[in-house]
Amino acid sequence: MKSDFLDFQAQTTPHPLGVEVVSAEGSYIYAKDGTQYLDFVAGVSACGLGHRHPKVIEAIKNQLDQYMHVMVYGEYIQSPAVEFTKLLAQQLPEPLSQTYLVNSGTEAIDGAMKLARRATGRSQIIAAKKCYHGNSYGALSLMDYEERVAPFRPLVGDITHLQFNTEICFNIITERTAAVILETIQGGAGFILPQNDYLKKVKQRCEEVGALLILDEIQPGFGRTGKLFGFQHFDVVPDILVLGKAMASGLPVGAFTASKALMSLLSDSPKLAHITTFGGNPVIASACKATLEVLLSTSIIQDVDRKEKLFRELLQHDLIEEVRGIGLMLAPLFKSDEIANYLVLEAKTRGLILFWLLYETKAVRISPPLTISEEEIIKGCGIIIDLLNEYTKLKKGE
Repeated sequence: MKSDFLDFQAQTTPHPLGVEVVSAEGSYIYAKDGTQYLDFVAGVSACGLGHRHPKVIEAIKNQLDQYMHVMVYGEYIQSPAVEFTKLLAQQLPEPLSQTYLVNSGTEAIDGAMKLARRATGRSQIIAAKKCYHGNSYGALSLMDYEERVAPFRPLVGDITHLQFNTEICFNIITERTAAVILETIQGGAGFILPQNDYLKKVKQRCEEVGALLILDEIQPGFGRTGKLFGFQHFDVVPDILVLGKAMASGLPVGAFTASKALMSLLSDSPKLAHITTFGGNPVIASACKATLEVLLSTSIIQDVDRKEKLFRELLQHDLIEEVRGIGLMLAPLFKSDEIANYLVLEAKTRGLILFWLLYETKAVRISPPLTISEEEIIKGCGIIIDLLNEYTKLKKGE
């Protein structure tokens, strides 16, 4: 299987982790060689309810017994999509009331960019330095990391960058700006939180010049920060909200939400201004609805704060400079990238899944299922501390 994996499936890196998965359940992934892996990554935040949550599996199976794909997005009334988007709207502040369902977070970013340009009649879009919004051409064009974008130029034009958390940059947001797009919490940069009402001040500046604020909640959304959405921590409401990852508990999905007035602009002049064959797929929409219902009907989100505190109590070591992030979106920052690499690779040999961050090479991602137990947190953090102790001994030559 490994040979076929390398020969026939296109690769994203020269050296993939290469775990041959046979099953997954709750907080664990099980490999063909019999190894049981405690999952501290949750599919890069996609499996918020853990692997194969029973309510989500039940919803998927029930929908499979009725129908799967029947028509391109928006033409037929399909109850899973209608019921999910209604339930979602009921959880969101005004004017966020209408949702366009797509296939991934990166497609949702592209849709939000199109909507902003359509709504304002302007072309400039401002993103943050060290942002990550996906890898489709639109989302990739928002990136300022030259090493990653240079091979694919020319990209979408009229993109400008500001420094996250730096108000002095606000003067670049002007009457020619269609939108400012920001991650509510910068992911690839190292789980950087907005400070000093930064998001609120960006929104105020956007309102002054008639630009829109787009917030990317693809990773913080659906409970990961201890609230249903990350922006709810920061006293701000975006004009366009972008969603994905944990929305369907591991199935491919994305969405962007705005006011009904804004969203109506994609239905005419031109018609089909944004169109997708499989967006709103009834099986996936059923998983979305079940996921949201579980989050709303249980204490899973309320328990996130307590679990964050436990992680912070346990992740104390001389090699850890700080633990960035919020909720169960955490990133221990080490003294060097060598330590981070050692930890990710050695943890795998001890049955613990960790992963890197895109830009901050001295940090390691910890984004477990929200359903993770205290016992599992203690077990995983124990492995991390043991490995850091072993690293210290190796460096001392013991």
